[in-house]
Amino acid sequence: MMAHNLGKSKLPRLTAMTLLSAPLRKSIATVTLSGSLPQKLQAAADAGFDGVEIFEDDLLQFPGTPAEIRRMAGDLGLQILLYQPLRDVEAMPGGLSAAELARAQRKFDAMEQLGVGLALVCSNVQGAALDDPARAADDLRVLADAAARRGLRLGYEALAWGRHVRRWRQAWDIVERAAHPALGLMLDSFHTLALGDTLHGLDTVPAERIFFVQLADAPRLSLDVRTWSRHHRNFPGQGDLPVVGFTRAVLGAGYRGPLSLEVFNDAFRAAPPLPVAQDGRRSLEWLEAVTNGGPLAPAARAGGTALAAR
Repeated sequence: MMAHNLGKSKLPRLTAMTLLSAPLRKSIATVTLSGSLPQKLQAAADAGFDGVEIFEDDLLQFPGTPAEIRRMAGDLGLQILLYQPLRDVEAMPGGLSAAELARAQRKFDAMEQLGVGLALVCSNVQGAALDDPARAADDLRVLADAAARRGLRLGYEALAWGRHVRRWRQAWDIVERAAHPALGLMLDSFHTLALGDTLHGLDTVPAERIFFVQLADAPRLSLDVRTWSRHHRNFPGQGDLPVVGFTRAVLGAGYRGPLSLEVFNDAFRAAPPLPVAQDGRRSLEWLEAVTNGGPLAPAARAGGTALAAR
């Protein structure tokens, strides 16, 4: 598995601050791990995670039903926290089509069977998408209303390679315009930090409007951001991005939901799922401790490479 050990001389001094009075729930996306969906769930449970994000492709490849996955996760003590993704739905010419609404309803069917109440909506990447935040907000309001009628919620995330919406402030502007209680902001450390962006100003966003936070680190590479994201993410502390500062800003804004790992990494997906899940769990424990003013000593990982504070 890929990792990057940064020497102590390169580490910034972190001012101790207590942000948490209790540990947060810890989650991992099934896309992070190798194997079948049952094998991924077992590895997540054995590593001590509280919950999982179910990636749609994993569910589609499972020969059983979503209800079976719900029972399996429950038997393992895992909560299904997020279903993902809904793609390319907002700001298309002509508005949200009946076909897109029907497609969303089928995903909502799966969510109800899985027992999960939150879905991720990625910012549109289609070339035909309009640079029209008002239209995007209108479309997402319609989608959120359809979700709310079924007791579900949607989190809107700015993809770093989105056609027009690439930064979290743009996503929040659209969520604010939509003004629907079932639509909130989704934050991803990679999508923010890969663009050199920060969370400056996040403290103006009501904490209850931040629906979910995904975490990943990455080495600095000279690649287009999509390729970089899809193949070279790693766990917090194993790369070069300032994930500690990102997490501090999230917690400083009042977020107290799950911390979830969403890591696309070819080496991770080629390795047995349990050691990868265990590395991921350790990385979150380390990140939470350092973010909360704990010791800066790097945490050991299975491959013998340290997690470095950033």
